[in-house]
Amino acid sequence: MSDVLVCQNICRTFNEAGSQLQVLKDISFNIGQGERVAIMGASGSGKTTLLNTIGGLESPTSGTVHVGGESLYETSERKRTRLRNQQLGFVYQFHHLLPEFNAIENVAMPLLLAGKSRNIATQQSITLLKAVGLEHRLSHKPAKLSGGERQRVAIARALVTTPACVLMDEPTGNLDSHTALDIQALMDELNQQYGISFIVVTHDEKLAQRMDRTLLLDDGQLTQRV
Repeated sequence: MSDVLVCQNICRTFNEAGSQLQVLKDISFNIGQGERVAIMGASGSGKTTLLNTIGGLESPTSGTVHVGGESLYETSERKRTRLRNQQLGFVYQFHHLLPEFNAIENVAMPLLLAGKSRNIATQQSITLLKAVGLEHRLSHKPAKLSGGERQRVAIARALVTTPACVLMDEPTGNLDSHTALDIQALMDELNQQYGISFIVVTHDEKLAQRMDRTLLLDDGQLTQRV
């Protein structure tokens, strides 16, 4: 199994009130193709900072991140944007859908930004929305969708570029228990169907148990839970 993401010696330090606050301390780990990994830890332990660093949104103070064999930070901002768009998908606790656009248009956005034609982007978006069970909600705007449906749109948007890895920050944190189970089952199905890797930051123990392995972030250091 080849690695789709490799983090080596990641450190992240912030200047706070004149002192140095080290949030991430020499973190190294790999994610294999099709692997599902949960990252857990107490609130404020740096989980979101780690996810943002993995995803090219926050530069590490030191260390390297390679996605699909290419360095995420030892390159230009333009190439980093291309890597993020082609190799990574993002799903957040708050779905961050654009309220003025319907489900198809929200999912199509990454393809349009990548230069795909509107016709191709629309067709691929419809295919993904059907895959996540929203064939009857294609023209609905976010305000007309339930919380679970909005999260499904966000997942379809993350998958539409066929990324190597999808990064998820508390994807079930805002959902009731029944809807959370539906989203978990959907993730399992999409992982098997597309072979996409998932890195999931979560407090949800049931979700973590469905992953292939769980990593614990404590005092800035990452360990594997036995």
